[in-house]
Amino acid sequence: MTRADRYLLDNRQTEAGERFDAFATLFDPTTFRHIEGFGIGSGWRCWEVGAGGTSVVSWLAKKVGPTGKVVATDIDTTRLAAAARPPVEVRVHDVSAEEPPGEDFDLVHARLVLVHVPDRERALRSMIKSLRPGGRLLLEDADPALQPLTCPDERGPEQQLANRLRQGFRRLLADRGADLSYGRTLPRLLREAGLRQVAADAYFPLASPACAALESATIRQIREQLVTAGLATDEDIDRHLANVATGTMDLATAPLISAWGRKA
Repeated sequence: MTRADRYLLDNRQTEAGERFDAFATLFDPTTFRHIEGFGIGSGWRCWEVGAGGTSVVSWLAKKVGPTGKVVATDIDTTRLAAAARPPVEVRVHDVSAEEPPGEDFDLVHARLVLVHVPDRERALRSMIKSLRPGGRLLLEDADPALQPLTCPDERGPEQQLANRLRQGFRRLLADRGADLSYGRTLPRLLREAGLRQVAADAYFPLASPACAALESATIRQIREQLVTAGLATDEDIDRHLANVATGTMDLATAPLISAWGRKA
């Protein structure tokens, strides 16, 4: 199994682009608010870890300008080609197994990455190592165990089916080594790693059209794995996708926990 194949949600699949668009709608405002708070500006050197899509990378590039640099890395850079022009440098890179792609970064950011990687401790050390003194680290990861339901208001068979499929999705993630309780540990991990001025918050989307788009794309992307593992039938999935398409279900994502700190 290759590094990319180990990941349940392959960037090369058609639905990955839909998922990245939904993530951008749901989470970019939160991410950008935090980075703006760090004072990002012209000339900054940034490392976007596990970039996936282009929304954060393109925003960072505008902020740092021609005198700055944005290194965008992922184990699969299929979706990053459109951003590969100065000041953006795109690299194939495994944060849990390779040395960082540079040093003296002003900002290192990873969103929905560490929960999936096999050696999270090494990845965290690598990101901190790459920062300049005073540089900022922003980690954002979901905590599906903190809020495990697609439909927190489980009021009927449609919501019950949605929650059963979410349970199957969580099972598939866990079987591939994902830590479904990782998000809540981020503030402690940053403090234990020696970062200063550590703080954190959480964002919990509910009943957004982007939640529905994300749910539909995710279920379609993992359909074969759910059926093969005996966690759902094709009929279950068809019925759930039809329910989502009605636009009447109040769907949620797992909370996104953002934690940040400054290198001493």
